[in-house]
Amino acid sequence: MSAIAETPVDGKTEPIQVLFLLHEGFDTVDFTGPMETFWYAKNDDISKPEGQAFVIHTVAEDERVISNQGIKIKADMDFEEAEDRLDEFDILAIPGGNVVALLDSKALDDLPTVTIAKAWCALQKKDPSRERTLFSICTGSLFLAKAGLLQGLSATTHPDHYTKFEILCQEAAKADSLVPTNVMEERYVVNNARFDLGPDLDENPFILSKKPDGRRPSTARKGSDAWKLSRRRESLVRRGQLPLGGMRVITAGGITAGLDATLYLIGALVTIEAAKKVAHSLQYVWNKGVTVEGIDV
Repeated sequence: MSAIAETPVDGKTEPIQVLFLLHEGFDTVDFTGPMETFWYAKNDDISKPEGQAFVIHTVAEDERVISNQGIKIKADMDFEEAEDRLDEFDILAIPGGNVVALLDSKALDDLPTVTIAKAWCALQKKDPSRERTLFSICTGSLFLAKAGLLQGLSATTHPDHYTKFEILCQEAAKADSLVPTNVMEERYVVNNARFDLGPDLDENPFILSKKPDGRRPSTARKGSDAWKLSRRRESLVRRGQLPLGGMRVITAGGITAGLDATLYLIGALVTIEAAKKVAHSLQYVWNKGVTVEGIDV
């Protein structure tokens, strides 16, 4: 049971399980930045003695995987085991780095990151009541675009790869349902928010009070979700009708934008105060992104 389960056991909640998919040549900070940000998050009601709100797991093709910067990581499991255990996790995180080269050199079926991401989405479609998150950092979203998992959603990526990202999204739409992806120039973009904080959107801690200028105007709804501060639960029927079974899909821009999106998740799944404390510990200013296609519009 995760910290976002419907009914906590004995009034306590279990840690939220995060699985990072590490491909060869991943960007070190795309992984270690969000990983450490999650690690700092605490929950006073957590059942584990150390009070961790999140538990991090890693998966790679081999026991050890090397980042683009030469850092070796010992993975917790291989992709076959990860696929067997996929229902144990709450957040699937995909860092960027070396993604364009992998997409250009390998067939889609030969990319285990794509295989796991597709299986993750299939789980959500099968059971929309479960709160799952698909989270990409930097060029990790190119995997999702190539796989056609972002159709009908809004998304972003590293600024140097906007054009490539748009092309991949367009190709995926042409090959399937012709449903486009709205490519946005934002720090991070959240789709399918589960909860709504109410009408006072100016006080919403998750979004920008003023959107920065960009080459493309934002069509984002200025709302967001927070489990402990929500005013009402969403309709699971409506949720199931959304893309990917209403799964929360977050795509972040380059490197530090992954920290921003991680703080969003901490605020949404633990508390806003927990996110603020983590930002303080990191001596980092939380730059807000946008939320689109929430349940309670």
